Amino acid sequence: MIVVTAAGGPTGTAVVRALWSRGEQVRAVVGSHRPHPELAALSVEIATADLTAPAQVEPLLADANALYLIWPNFDPDEAAGATALLRAAARAGVPRVVYHSVLRPQARSMPHHAAKDEVEEALDASGLAWRVLQPCAYGANLDRAVADAVATGRFASAWGLDTAQSLVDLGDVAEAAAVLLTEDGLDGGTFEAVGPEPLTAARIADLLAALLGREITAVDAPPDGPVPPPAEYAAHCRRRMLDHYRAHGFAGSPRVLEALLGRPARSFGSHLDRLLPALATTSPDGTAGRP
Repeated sequence: MIVVTAAGGPTGTAVVRALWSRGEQVRAVVGSHRPHPELAALSVEIATADLTAPAQVEPLLADANALYLIWPNFDPDEAAGATALLRAAARAGVPRVVYHSVLRPQARSMPHHAAKDEVEEALDASGLAWRVLQPCAYGANLDRAVADAVATGRFASAWGLDTAQSLVDLGDVAEAAAVLLTEDGLDGGTFEAVGPEPLTAARIADLLAALLGREITAVDAPPDGPVPPPAEYAAHCRRRMLDHYRAHGFAGSPRVLEALLGRPARSFGSHLDRLLPALATTSPDGTAGRP
């Protein structure tokens, strides 16, 4: 049995699906009793627990062969909450823990990265057999901006026009997670999951233009106003993240991911190939219509 936390989100669902496709038994831990049709369709066990309450989670780990620890994104409780779950996993005797971190958690200019860095430190001191997956930003994060570009001919980049991101495919991240959860010889390893190409906004616009057969222009769309205060944690983190991306980009090497997968990483272009047929096309009068 492999336990996946925060399984109702996009990452958790993708990891559960990757494990299910390998024939693994999965317990998908979700935070509420609302329907989760994507998980229900896989016929996996669905359990509800509050991740900030280790006493609720610990019984779900008693028969686990491995734990994939995802914490909800931009949550101020991650450092303390995930560390408490590591203690629960140790008490339950979980033989393998994989933590879903982020590329460059040591980048202290982004508070949600720093929180993951704290959890990685706690993991190293936990006494557990562990692995860490450090994904780059997902290509799917730009789906709304891509849809707007299809409709308007303008690809708006909140991270500016000069820096690049090595966007990674969520399916690749999920497959890498499945490898780390099921294969031996990887304990104590920290594994980056990075897409194959550093992408500027102009490069993304060019990819879209080639696929659509019409001009797409990259435009700078800097965030408005001052940085939200730390008390508005999610908004504060998003803004600090975008400011970091504008200054430094968020790029890396795909070689570690490709070694885990045993194949090339999926390109952002392949993501667009899957996404564009589902998007509205733009009619001559500028309104959106279905193809």
